[in-house]
Amino acid sequence: MISESVTVQISSGLETRPIAMLVQVASRFQSSIQLENSGRHVNAKSIMGMMALGLDNGEIVTVRADGADETEAMESIRAFLTKDGK
Repeated sequence: MISESVTVQISSGLETRPIAMLVQVASRFQSSIQLENSGRHVNAKSIMGMMALGLDNGEIVTVRADGADETEAMESIRAFLTKDGK
């Protein structure tokens, strides 16, 4: 398992469209991917979980990936969260 703190750099925060895109990115990987903020943990592959997390631009989130492709998963999630949702 790998873990990393990432600052969200999506100007609109994680609203519906960026959340859906993030879930799509996470779903490409076999690894389990979790995001944590303010003591709440959610599955990055769950659109409802991600919406409940309610992350805003500038917030720090802990990303955890565990599995065969965890390194690639972490790189993709970090890139998404720090590239204005692209």
